[in-house]
Amino acid sequence: MQGIKRKVVYITLYEVIAITMSTAGLALLSGAQMGHASVAAVAASAIAVVWNLVYNTLFERWEARQARRGRSVWRRVAHAIGFEAGLVITLVPLFAWWLDISLWQAFVLDLGLIVFFLVYTFVFNLAFDKIFGLPASAQPAPQGA
Repeated sequence: MQGIKRKVVYITLYEVIAITMSTAGLALLSGAQMGHASVAAVAASAIAVVWNLVYNTLFERWEARQARRGRSVWRRVAHAIGFEAGLVITLVPLFAWWLDISLWQAFVLDLGLIVFFLVYTFVFNLAFDKIFGLPASAQPAPQGA
């Protein structure tokens, strides 16, 4: 599976699991009701969907220009860290505003979610690539090309 179909399936699966897990995590870590936490989780998901599309498009453009093809553990780790760093810059202020806490408190609160999502993103990408195959940008060049 390649192209936009791959991206839509990826984003949909990733975000359905992420909303479920982050709603529970936000409620648990903040003491907020599930309904209140779910609003933050859905808003975070909407932001993450846009960021996911932008980030993965840029990452795959960069990846396609690399001499070494494939997705090593280190490339996967760099991908996960880069993706999560972009989300932290956006989501910590959102959580601070929504929960009416300081940016530092929101960051500390979000720390558990950040660690979870670093691992989740890595594992999800690994599983997704195993199930659906590598994107064209990561596939080895054909022999004789």
